[in-house]
Formats: sequence, structure tokens, C-alpha cells
Amino acid sequence: LRLEVSLGQLDPRLRLAACARVEPYLPAGARLWGRTRLGLRCVDGAVRWNVFLPITVKAYGPAWVLAGNVATGAVLAEHDAIQAEVDWAAEGAAIAANHQAWVGLVAVRPLLAGQALRQNMVRAPDLFKSGAPVRVVVQGSGYAVTASGQAMSAGAQGQNVRVRMANGRVVIGTVLEDGTI
Repeated sequence: LRLEVSLGQLDPRLRLAACARVEPYLPAGARLWGRTRLGLRCVDGAVRWNVFLPITVKAYGPAWVLAGNVATGAVLAEHDAIQAEVDWAAEGAAIAANHQAWVGLVAVRPLLAGQALRQNMVRAPDLFKSGAPVRVVVQGSGYAVTASGQAMSAGAQGQNVRVRMANGRVVIGTVLEDGTI
């Protein structure tokens, strides 16, 4: 990544006392990514003070950018995006840096041409719909039990779903790649 750091300005109305040693620090919860702030405190002066300096950290690198608009629920294909250099720090969500991170996944909201693809913009496609019959497998050391149930919601790989079993009990499990729970 190619980094660019821009320092903002302190409020010109501030009247800070002279200080022999100013100590910079990262405030709790702050990240050195995107628009943030850097703390400055006087540790050796007649009057101790503490201020925050606005900074912007941009991190340019390769990413996939949408070639055209994509509707909610559309399955993304390789031709839907092209590689370009973008600011990874422009948003909080992680960039989908390689095409395996988005090809074959479903758009979770309308996406616009020119947007950099981020992990929160896509999800795995549903492997079954609500009400569909599903197979539930419980495994342990030396045993495996298989039963049938009915999905109470749609399920995509890696999601936790609720399943109503034949006896009326509801269990929760994780959807595997082949659609079993």
C-alpha cells in the first residue's frame, strides 16, 4: 500500500502555554486509518495541556472496482469489476482484495459503478430457502447422527440457521458448503 498522511490544524483560537516536551499519543479507540485524530500533550511545561490534532491517513492499493451498477441480490461475476488503485482507508469495511473474495457472491444492497468492492457489500448465496427440507448432522468423537428437518429461514454457507426437527424441537446449526446443517 502507498500511504499518504495529511495533518489538519489545531483550532487557531487555542492559546497553549509554552512546552519543553510534547508527547504524541493515539487516543483510546482511535485507529491510524482514514479520518482520525492524534493526541498531543504537554509533559514538561509550566501548564500541562492536552489537544487533538485531526489527521487523515490514506492507504492506496489495488482493489476491484465495479464496472457498472449491480442490483441487490445479483450474483457477481468476474466481468462486473475491474482492478484499479483505491483508498483502502476511505471506509471502515475491508476491501475485497482478490477476486475469490467476491466472484459468485450476492450483492447485499444496490452497488454503483466506480465503487470499490468491500467485504460488507457481498454475502454468500442462499443454499436453501425458508421452509426447505434440510439434513442436520451432529458429529462427535466416534459418532455421527443424521436427521431431517425444515429450515426456518434461508441459509447461506457459514450462517447459523434455525431448523425445526420432526419432533417439533428447534435446533441451531451452521450451514456447510453442501447445504447440510
